[in-house]
Amino acid sequence: MKSVKFLVPLAILALASSLASAYDPSPLQDFCVAIAEPKNAVFVNGKFCKNPNETVAEDFFFAGLNIPRDTNNANGVNVTLLNVDQIAGLNTLGISLARLDYAPNGGLNPPHTHPRATEILVVIEGTLLVGFVTSNPNKLFTKTLYPGDVFVFPIGLIHFQFNIAKTKGVAFAGLSSQNPGVITIANAVFGPNPPINPDILAKAFMLDQDVVKDLQDKFANVN
Repeated sequence: MKSVKFLVPLAILALASSLASAYDPSPLQDFCVAIAEPKNAVFVNGKFCKNPNETVAEDFFFAGLNIPRDTNNANGVNVTLLNVDQIAGLNTLGISLARLDYAPNGGLNPPHTHPRATEILVVIEGTLLVGFVTSNPNKLFTKTLYPGDVFVFPIGLIHFQFNIAKTKGVAFAGLSSQNPGVITIANAVFGPNPPINPDILAKAFMLDQDVVKDLQDKFANVN
């Protein structure tokens, strides 16, 4: 009986510890500018630190986020993400930034998730129809945003942005991870390599197998 009483708080402590490490760790120093991993080192969800004495202002700098990006693609969107790979000084700071450019009349950032980050979006130009879907049972929260409006997408939930204006759209987003990751739903389902068995997708989406195979052909080279 005593051993059982001992195991209960131990299990709670282990659970709390796993939850505490589920997000970017809190820094224990002013900064930890990322450098390339030494040869044969093991990569463990982060970067090695540059010698602080060799750190320079450029390690915390990026220029040109004011420049419009090309939206001439299938979805009419261009996402410029500034994570730890673009700004080495973001390492251990738990934050990223993105510029989003949308084509007029329907530029779409398609349904996707960020597995490691909450996103806060501010609209600069355009009119964006945005939304996110909760976990089961699924509920849609949606809002039309105008310049100056702000909207939050909770961590891990499927969300989207759609420019319904006749003019281009621009937004900026902050994300609560140095490397938030992104999973675009259609690409992940219909375009992985190797592909998911069409029988599975046909049953899951209640589609004819020919429709599934057509979608797989369309998304095969997207990723």
